[in-house]
Amino acid sequence: MFGWEFPPYNSGGLGVACYGLSKALAERGVELSFVLPKKIDVNPGFLKLIFASPIEIKLRFFDSLLSPYISSREYNERRTASGGGLYGSSLFDEVRRYASFAGDIARTEEFDVIHAHDWLSFPAGIEAKKATGKPLVVHVHATEYDRTGNGSINQHVYEIEKEGMTKADKVIAVSGFTKNKIIDGYGIPPSKIEVVHNGDDPSSASGESGEEGLLPRIKEAGYKLVLFVGRFTLQKGPDYFLRAAKRVLEIEPKTFFAMVGSGDMDSQLRRESAELGVSGRVIFTGFLRGGKLADAFRSADVLVMPSVSEPFGIVPLESLRNGTPVIISKQSGVSEILNQALKVDFWDVEEMANKIVSVMRHPSLANQLARGGKEEANAATWPKAALKCINIYKSVLARS
Repeated sequence: MFGWEFPPYNSGGLGVACYGLSKALAERGVELSFVLPKKIDVNPGFLKLIFASPIEIKLRFFDSLLSPYISSREYNERRTASGGGLYGSSLFDEVRRYASFAGDIARTEEFDVIHAHDWLSFPAGIEAKKATGKPLVVHVHATEYDRTGNGSINQHVYEIEKEGMTKADKVIAVSGFTKNKIIDGYGIPPSKIEVVHNGDDPSSASGESGEEGLLPRIKEAGYKLVLFVGRFTLQKGPDYFLRAAKRVLEIEPKTFFAMVGSGDMDSQLRRESAELGVSGRVIFTGFLRGGKLADAFRSADVLVMPSVSEPFGIVPLESLRNGTPVIISKQSGVSEILNQALKVDFWDVEEMANKIVSVMRHPSLANQLARGGKEEANAATWPKAALKCINIYKSVLARS
């Protein structure tokens, strides 16, 4: 299995998904070798990651600058800081370098199926298939259209994605929403694509309370709290969250808005909050994990996910598991499995604000959404996803 991050060394949802799926596959007797594109702060080379239960997943590494959500500009900055040396001269050279190592690793490992996650690892999967003739499954967690909010795409990334999907024996999409993008945007036949919805690990957003923080104290002071959790990028719609906040404060002035995360829009969002006149009621917490993230969910009256284009979206499941109702973008894959959630077009800031106010003003509505949503979140599990993947592996092996 090829990926680019693995918890606890992760900075986004892809690592969470790889962990949850890998663990569930291993629990069902699937032996995994997980190849990562960069050296992590562990002994170099071969490593066994041990889970709470006696399950082992092999991890393989080589030294690289690749990381989740990296842009060409960010890659060049990292390469300059490192002194260059052995690293590829551009982000795409580094992707190709990863692929060349992948072929060598594939020749030394015993396996039946190759499973590659997202575009940075698609060339690696292709090289492993060339080296061994084994069937390739590519897993699409997001497309270039999603990452750019359906704006101006990077043609080079698009071509890597399309090549990976074209040369794969099977394509896994994390939602029907993503499957349609693959069909319409990349011309992949529908029969080649299988939908496997993500699950959620109950431990990913739960746990003991963190140190007494600002958000619980805000609630204790009698304020309402509205939460955003995600990367500060165009795709996630954090700017729409701020615009909705301005409208909510006109109706319910005793409200705070917490933005949990970080990203390339950080400075822009802080500036925009000031321009909108809401900076005094918007809290930027930075990236939170474990008990501190659980505290944020539990302190909030409602979580809002205003994504412009969200292939799936695990955050609403985490919120619901912690008892907090959610408002989610209609432009999301998770909306396919959540009925006990309020849904809104990401651009409809007025309706988003109206729904936020409704949840805050009507405890019966909030309780209904929280209870029903938690049941639906509990039904979305990685074991279910793993069983679907196992069936896909069996189907490509039968054909090969």
